Amino acid sequence: MIEIKGLKKTFGDLQVLRGVNLTIPKESITFIMGGSGTGKSVLLKHLVGLLKSDEGEIWFDGQDLTKLSEREWQRVRKKIGMLFQEGALFDSMTVAENVAFPLIEHSAGTMREIQKRVEELLEAVELLPAKDKYPSELSGGMKKRASLARTLALNPQVILFDEPTTGLDPILQITIMDLIKRIKETYKLTCVVVSHDVILALKYAQKIAFLHEGTIIEEGSPEEVKHSSHPFVRRFIDSALLLEKKEVFYE
Repeated sequence: MIEIKGLKKTFGDLQVLRGVNLTIPKESITFIMGGSGTGKSVLLKHLVGLLKSDEGEIWFDGQDLTKLSEREWQRVRKKIGMLFQEGALFDSMTVAENVAFPLIEHSAGTMREIQKRVEELLEAVELLPAKDKYPSELSGGMKKRASLARTLALNPQVILFDEPTTGLDPILQITIMDLIKRIKETYKLTCVVVSHDVILALKYAQKIAFLHEGTIIEEGSPEEVKHSSHPFVRRFIDSALLLEKKEVFYE
């Protein structure tokens, strides 16, 4: 679905991406993991055209995205949606109005057709009863579901998730990941998830890639990555599993 070749990005004297090579399989959930500040979100922003690379290629739908003009990117962004960490909902709009916004901007449908589509999407993310609420009235998990419904509005092929479970309790984390999995299967999506959560990655990913010091140092299935011999990956996974055991102990 997406192939990244030799992607590099520097901010001033800081080289964040040092030649990233990664293939993201079609209709799968791929987790991109690594330590804080290693460029995971920077990589996502390249995939949706919010940042321009210094060097390298990003192939999607038969074209190199790094060569696109801003006008060409506007067309591609209908195929690649991004769910930001904070949801990025419009505070002055209700949930239904937020979801309807991209449809009004980019669809030729009637208001009745748009309303029907909004209700279908909110039903899909189990948020229809909250359609008339404003973002300030929503919990963190509800905001993420509303944002997901809005992202689905234009029928994307790919959705990028930047830390979708951050700030949520363990029950809501599972709820959100179950929803992402179900939406992926229902709409035949390719999902890319940036996360620090090893436990969720091992449970939900079809592929995991570790970004460290600007390059992909390990990639594969959850089982393959779980048994990695790379020192950083080994330390990252062992620390997460140790924390989980401690939490169970203290319960």
